[in-house]
Amino acid sequence: MLARGFLTIRLAGAALAALLVAAASARAADDITVTMYKATPSGPGDALGSVTIVAAGDGAHLVLDLHGLPPGPHGFHVHQNGNCGPTVMNSVRIPAGAAGSHWDPGGTGKHAGPAGAGHMGDLPVLEVSADGTANQTLTAPHIKNIDDLRGKALMIHVGGDNYSDQPVTLGGGGLRLACGSIPK
Repeated sequence: MLARGFLTIRLAGAALAALLVAAASARAADDITVTMYKATPSGPGDALGSVTIVAAGDGAHLVLDLHGLPPGPHGFHVHQNGNCGPTVMNSVRIPAGAAGSHWDPGGTGKHAGPAGAGHMGDLPVLEVSADGTANQTLTAPHIKNIDDLRGKALMIHVGGDNYSDQPVTLGGGGLRLACGSIPK
């Protein structure tokens, strides 16, 4: 009798473990992983690692696993088009120009940072360590549904981001350093 009760408890424990593994796998299947590439005038260059986007109650979490970047702060944004190819403007090839502008579905026309009333694509500043890596998790509080990001692009800019359009528009991040297309 005792053996049968132990077997029942053991089977129930195994079933619970299987359910927990299935739930974790289902959540992982909903995460979005984006490979980031160096932005070059001829198109995407070397792979620089990945960003995994995870849904969370306090906004989208962006889990960074990046390397080969210049140390220091970098502007980090969601751009409106999922195309990291170059464009030509005034006879100059613009690396990752096909990604377009910052994602701004509300038409605010303002750069106000990840907690401000501006572009939805404004993300926290990405800090790259002295060895060229960025291994941290950033939170984008305005992005509640990560599926809204599908078909867009993640962009890392050369310079930092002051979360303002003054004295330079779009936070002053400048040129595009790295880009990754978010899968549809």
